[in-house]
Amino acid sequence: MSLPFLLLLIGFLYALLVGGLALLRREAISTRFLLESAAITLIAGGLAILGIRVNLVLFLIVLYLITMRVRLLIDLANVFAKQSRHNQAERLYGLASRLWPDMTSDLVLKINRATMLLEANRLDESITLFKDVTKQAGQGYLGVKYEAAAHYNLGVAYRRKGMDGPATVEFNLVLDTWPASVYARRAESALKKHRR
Repeated sequence: MSLPFLLLLIGFLYALLVGGLALLRREAISTRFLLESAAITLIAGGLAILGIRVNLVLFLIVLYLITMRVRLLIDLANVFAKQSRHNQAERLYGLASRLWPDMTSDLVLKINRATMLLEANRLDESITLFKDVTKQAGQGYLGVKYEAAAHYNLGVAYRRKGMDGPATVEFNLVLDTWPASVYARRAESALKKHRR
């Protein structure tokens, strides 16, 4: 099998696998992801046609790092946020937002940043971001896991501000969005606590 064909095959299978995972998460397949994957694959294939040896493993690593750059930065920022190193996390979230995230990655970024703000007790900023995410959730770019997380954490933020009415609405939306999730169990617990 020729190297250019092998590169095209690997690039196609990568796009199919990652795109398929998005569908399993009930998210729309990102057009930007598909275009970036195709462009990188075509460049590598073109280099191979020109006689430049392209290492398959290195090609796959570059393909992954470029197409997943925003998600990788979000994960790294989350590590800092869990360690209460909010300044470093904030810088990484900011960098991720400047690297042209697709719609799904942008919403995931906002959820994670809003969660960090919630943990830092910056409730008004957190509520603003979560409300922005929940308004856009119905467009098909956000999977139910993230939508349930956004509603749950928005409910927590409202509860911490003493806004029990909106908190109850958000907790009930978690139950409507994904009743079998860990967020639904937490929302049920929060609702039961409030009733007592």
